[in-house]
Order: sequence, then structure tokens, then C-alpha cells
Amino acid sequence: MIWVFVFGGIAVVGLIMVVSYAIWLAHKASDVYAEAKVLGARAEQFLEITSGIEVPEGALDSVKQTRLQPARRRRRRSTT
Repeated sequence: MIWVFVFGGIAVVGLIMVVSYAIWLAHKASDVYAEAKVLGARAEQFLEITSGIEVPEGALDSVKQTRLQPARRRRRRSTT
């Protein structure tokens, strides 16, 4: 008859653990949701700030060529 109390005690402890884990998981999920909301707000702020930036025509052409030249040099050096 003692085995009934042993298994009953194990079941009660297991139930307490499951409920505790569910509460912990709910708190973590709410933390993640709050962080996602903050990230969304920051993304909106970023888009609002960067939407006012205007790049003049042809300004990126010199940047593209400047970035491509070192890569071409590296390729030539690595093939020899």
C-alpha cells in the first residue's frame, strides 16, 4: 500500500514541476514579445531617420569603383 503514496507523491511533484515550467515559459515568452515590440519600434525609428537621406546622382559610382579595385588587386595577387 505504500507504493500508492510513493507514486502519488511523484505525480504531485511532477505536476508542480510542469506548472512551474509553464509559468517560467510564459514569463520568457512575454519577455521575448516585449523585446520584439521594442525592436519593431527601433526599426520604425531607423526607417524614419534614414528616409530623409538623399543620395545625389552618381555619388555611389565612385564608391563602387573604390571598393572593387582592392578586390581586383587581391585576385591578381592570389593567381600568381
